[in-house]
Amino acid sequence: MKKEQKHETDYIRKYQEEGYTANFLFENGCLLDSETKYAYKPEEIFIVAHHRYEGMSDPDDMSILYIIETGDQKKGTHLIGYGPTADLEEAEFFKDIPEENYSVNADVQKLT
Repeated sequence: MKKEQKHETDYIRKYQEEGYTANFLFENGCLLDSETKYAYKPEEIFIVAHHRYEGMSDPDDMSILYIIETGDQKKGTHLIGYGPTADLEEAEFFKDIPEENYSVNADVQKLT
C-alpha cells in the first residue's frame, strides 16, 4: 500500500494543534523567534522531527519542515528549501545543530 504524502501545511497544522506554535525565521545567521525576536544559535535548537517534500509537478520544488524545541522551551516549526533552491547559509545553520540535539526518531520518513 502506498503511503499518502501530506502537504507541509497539513503537518504544520497538526503540530500547531500539539502546541508547536512558535514561528521561526532564519535571519543574520540565527533562527529568530518571530514573536520574541530572540536569536537562537544551533546549540540551542533541538529537532523533534523533520519531514521532506518534493513538489509533485516540479521535482526542484523541495523543502524540509523542521519541528523544533528550544533550550528555553519554545516549540514551533520552520520550513526551508533544499536542493537547487536552498539558502546555503540557512542549510549550514541546520548542519551546525549538534547531532545529539536531534531526536532519535527525528526522520519520520524512516519510521516503520
